[in-house]
Amino acid sequence: MTASPPDLVEVFKALANPVRLQVLSWLRDPERHFPVAGGIADPHEAGVCVSHIQAKTGLAQSTVSAYMAALERAGLVRSTRIGKWTHYRRDEERIAAFVAVLGHSL
Repeated sequence: MTASPPDLVEVFKALANPVRLQVLSWLRDPERHFPVAGGIADPHEAGVCVSHIQAKTGLAQSTVSAYMAALERAGLVRSTRIGKWTHYRRDEERIAAFVAVLGHSL
């Protein structure tokens, strides 16, 4: 299954916020940036719990949830529910599609 071409405007809007851009960068190497040892899920399979993202950013849970929703709408991350927790991981296929479309568009 190949990724559909991303909406460039939606991606640029999501990446325009420095915190969202930083979170996306952190999710590239979750073991380095988040306390994943002893977690309930594999950070590469299910992602990083939103509570860990919130703790690292120091922002309110509602703000982090809104930021992650924007990244998900743009197709840059995927979410997985595990119990009452939402985990996020990068969507590498969609990110690669964005980079390819960008390379052909500019």
